[in-house]
Amino acid sequence: MPRHIAIIMDGNGRWAKKRFLPRVAGHQRGVECLRDTVKACAEMGVGYLTVFAFSSENWRRPPDEVSFLMQLFLKMLQREVSKLHENNIRLKVIGDLSRFDTELNRYISEAEALTSSNSGLTLTVAANYGGRWDILNATRAMLQSRPELVAEFSEEDIEPYLSMHYAPEPDLFIRTGGEKRISNFLLWQLAYTELFFTDTLWPAFDRAALQEAIQSYQSRERRFGRTSDQLQEEQNK
Repeated sequence: MPRHIAIIMDGNGRWAKKRFLPRVAGHQRGVECLRDTVKACAEMGVGYLTVFAFSSENWRRPPDEVSFLMQLFLKMLQREVSKLHENNIRLKVIGDLSRFDTELNRYISEAEALTSSNSGLTLTVAANYGGRWDILNATRAMLQSRPELVAEFSEEDIEPYLSMHYAPEPDLFIRTGGEKRISNFLLWQLAYTELFFTDTLWPAFDRAALQEAIQSYQSRERRFGRTSDQLQEEQNK
């Protein structure tokens, strides 16, 4: 079982369009799908689930859709956080939150504080997030904290300042909706992650689709630069 699963939840608008519904209906259905996925991951014993809710590039979308997504995020926090807490799930939100209004930032802080001691699944929501931003932001923070590293620093030096410093790197990355790219999501963390792409649109992604992705992951050999023979020797020790 993968310890950490990362998902780009793509295809909400197309799902709605196929049903002659407004795009916002797809986003609403997508929240229900996320709820089901969180429950499935918790029951399966997945330790970390990270989802891409809103990228730094998504501000380019029509203003009414962006406004709806912000309100949907706020409503999700208001309605779902108590349920997450009851189920021992920790919530984290990563990204440049400075562009969000005061009310949304307050709810994010309160939700993180309420669930901070929970020891079950850690659900991370990436909002106004970009992988390049994450690396640049971490580098700036590191150099401000440790200016002696300006001449030379290592991966180990920068990792504590990355947004996902509290979690292991994802074992499995899933993207729904048929696109086959990672779209500036967790660029540092996905270096050795197994990638799984599916044509299933996010609002139609169910437990069976999740299990298909996990089974694909379980069928792969993760060598991390080593040979199959080396792995076999280690397993035989």
